[in-house]
Amino acid sequence: MSTAVAAPVLPTYARQDVTFVSGDGVWLVADTGDRYLDLVAGVAVVGLGHCHPAPRAAAQVQLGQLWHTSNLYWTEPMAELAARLSGRFGGAQAFFCNSGAEAVESAIKYARKATGRPGIVALEGSFHGRTMGALSATGQPAKREAFGPLVPGVTFARLNDVESLVAAARPDTGAILLEPVQGEGGVHPAKAEFVAAARTLADELGALLVLDEVQTGVGRTGTFFCFEQLDVRPDVVTLAKGLANGLPIGALLVADEAAGAFVPGDHASTFGGNPVACAAACAVVDEITDELLSNVRAREQQTRDSFPNARGRGLLLAIDVDGPAAEVVSSAFERGVLVCTAGERTIRLTPPLTITTGELDSGLAVLQEVLA
Repeated sequence: MSTAVAAPVLPTYARQDVTFVSGDGVWLVADTGDRYLDLVAGVAVVGLGHCHPAPRAAAQVQLGQLWHTSNLYWTEPMAELAARLSGRFGGAQAFFCNSGAEAVESAIKYARKATGRPGIVALEGSFHGRTMGALSATGQPAKREAFGPLVPGVTFARLNDVESLVAAARPDTGAILLEPVQGEGGVHPAKAEFVAAARTLADELGALLVLDEVQTGVGRTGTFFCFEQLDVRPDVVTLAKGLANGLPIGALLVADEAAGAFVPGDHASTFGGNPVACAAACAVVDEITDELLSNVRAREQQTRDSFPNARGRGLLLAIDVDGPAAEVVSSAFERGVLVCTAGERTIRLTPPLTITTGELDSGLAVLQEVLA
């Protein structure tokens, strides 16, 4: 076990006592030489596995050509990524930023500008980020209480409770903001009929349906966008996490039919659309093939075969445990397997989408041993 050197870093994370120095596929290597099977993948970020050759090569080529120009000019990687995402969406315009929270902030601003209304309907148990607007729409009081007053006008409904959703709507509602699967809130999937009701309600109100796919997007749930499984077309989608396989990037996608609200000067991001991150993201999007998505769905079933109580979609899965989840995380860590929590008694599994049958079997066997 390595002991990380004390560093002058604000203590915003309870870090494990390990320092990683390299990674390959589903494996991470510590400065001690110990290897760990990574079923966290940077919390659903390293979707193709560590140091995947496609985004790595694309980033390396771009590093040799151009790093930054500012958004006063066009770059080829940004334009190519926007085209790829529009194609996957079925017609959308993109705004690029650096994180999921920034993408959600962009969505909140866009909905307010497009509708002229500040109200947001969000969900209890949701998580949308730590910045003030995203935090205001996060339905977890423990994350919010130390930072009030927050952005006003947010009302909260219960997941999969249509009556609650309708009751939360107000005349000034400009956005209904949902995660297709609540990630940080315990990995609870939204039912198709609930999302359909949200679509109908948004249309009746003249509001925008905003789906936060920061954690569920880019193949994580077995389709490129999770909304493809829900038979609904949102007005706005946010992406980040897995989009560039670990390089910082976020994206706001606005459906063609909902576009037109933003004009020059309404919103900006100095590093948004960074050529290196966008080049890597283009490579990632190209790697999300039918074959890879089939693997995601197969590994989901493999996990459910071992843990029938698992819930979620694709390789965004959770297992409730009898005792403190943190103790399970520590015990698995001692056996060389990385998992994380999504609540005090919930283990979350978000391995690379490229994980093989044998690799996943090894990790699940350790979990079974720890939980026995």
